[in-house]
Amino acid sequence: MVTLLVATTRDPASINPANALLAMPNPSNWQPGPSLSDEIQSFRFGDVRLLRHGKSIVEEDDLDLRWQDATGEAVDEVIFFSKHTAVSNRPALTIHPIGVPHLAEGDVPLQGGKPGWAAPPDPRMGPWLRLLKRIAESRNLLPEFEVTLEATHHGPITNKPTMFVEIGSTEEYWKRQDAAEAIAQLVFEGLGLGSGAAVGTWNIDHNKNKRVLLGVGGGHYAPRHMDIVMKGDVWVAHLLSGYALPMEDPNQNKGGGASTKDIGGTWKQSIKAAFEATRLAFPGGEILAHLDHKSFKSWQKNAITAFLGELDVKVGKPNDFC
Repeated sequence: MVTLLVATTRDPASINPANALLAMPNPSNWQPGPSLSDEIQSFRFGDVRLLRHGKSIVEEDDLDLRWQDATGEAVDEVIFFSKHTAVSNRPALTIHPIGVPHLAEGDVPLQGGKPGWAAPPDPRMGPWLRLLKRIAESRNLLPEFEVTLEATHHGPITNKPTMFVEIGSTEEYWKRQDAAEAIAQLVFEGLGLGSGAAVGTWNIDHNKNKRVLLGVGGGHYAPRHMDIVMKGDVWVAHLLSGYALPMEDPNQNKGGGASTKDIGGTWKQSIKAAFEATRLAFPGGEILAHLDHKSFKSWQKNAITAFLGELDVKVGKPNDFC
């Protein structure tokens, strides 16, 4: 099983961390690997394969399956380097799962993926977020840079556990070499490419904490979910922000007596896709939903809680994740 790292030459926040990683601890450790096409080159180091292409980072679908078909090597996970954009323009180092589970059939995803799809979330996300915070602090990137999770969004389509690691949020920061080196260190240490063990490997037989946080509700940067993740050793799965849970108010069309079954929108589809992808990524794990209660009206919270019950997903309180 191999780990795929993916970078694009179009984006300095993608290619700079990749190049910094290729120099760790020295370039001789990385050897040229097979090419998927004239546009996709690869490098190998142990069980890690770094792919480099020239398209948008969200354009190359099914790289995991294509790699296995071309090389015979089964892929265990896919990690993308990318830039992050934000209206605030705030400098940031971010990690997030991918998918567009809320889009309805016929909708056109603006940034890759396919309607109703969510990739299995990479189990490393929680442990790596905490490691990234320590690395950023040691490199004096705090408080200038914020270290944060993002909600589930965009593509490309993958089939194995996946995450994006990003530098934001403007061109000035996308080009920052110190930020690129911090991301490279995260991947180097996180995958155990040096003398230490890998960080965030899911193993149901050896992990003491088997609780997995499935975030439901809140804003794109999931502050209430972040509080839980940063305070303990909880595992992180999909984070569905409010925009990924479209719900039609039953009182607008049905009258005050409508049941939760009358609530339209793709919110059920979104939750189910995220849950099923999480179950694939964390076999044997105890998946607990963490609701951002303040982001919901009472009818929304009741409907979501009831549907989670249908999926046999318990709604956890903060103390349940410790």
